[in-house]
Amino acid sequence: MRVLLSEDELNQGVSRLADEIDQHYEGRPLTVIAIMTGSLVLFADLIRRLSMPQRVGVIRASSYRGGTTSCDLQVDAGMMIDVTGRDVLLVDDIFDTGKTLERTSEMMKEFGAASVQTAVLLHKQREHLVQVRPNFVAFQIPDEFVVGYGLDYLDMYRNLPYLAVLDPAEIEATAAEVEL
Repeated sequence: MRVLLSEDELNQGVSRLADEIDQHYEGRPLTVIAIMTGSLVLFADLIRRLSMPQRVGVIRASSYRGGTTSCDLQVDAGMMIDVTGRDVLLVDDIFDTGKTLERTSEMMKEFGAASVQTAVLLHKQREHLVQVRPNFVAFQIPDEFVVGYGLDYLDMYRNLPYLAVLDPAEIEATAAEVEL
C-alpha cells in the first residue's frame, strides 16, 4: 500500500480544520455530529481541538457494502441527539459522491437545526453527484480508494494511523482474507 498522508500530515490537517471551524463559530456553542463509522477517528481528534462548548452525537450512514463502489445510501438516525434550534456541524471522513453529506444535511434541517455546516477530512477530486460541497475540508485527494485513519475496506484498515491507497492486488487479497 502507498502512503498518501502520513500521521504527522493528518495531525496538522486536523489542527488546521479545527482552527478554521473555531474561527467560523467564534466560541458559540456547537452540536457536533459524527457520521459513522469512517469519521470516528477524525471526530475524536477534532472535538478535542475545538475550543467552543460542544454537544456531541452520532448518525450512521453507509453507501459502501462489501466493495469499493458506492451503492444506495442507508441512514440510521436512531442514536442521534436532539438538534432542534442548534448550530450543527456534521463531520464525515470523505466527500466522494456527495450523497451522504447532502442527505444527512437535509435530515438535520428536517430535525430543526438552526444551521448546518459540514466538515470532512478528505475531498476526493472527482465529479460529484450533488450540488452541496463541504464547508470545511482538511485535504484534497486524487480519485483513489483510500484506507486508514478511520476509513476502511471491508471493515479492515481503520486502525492505520496514516492514509494509504490500496493497489488492486491488496484489494483482492483483503477480500479473500475476509471471506475466510
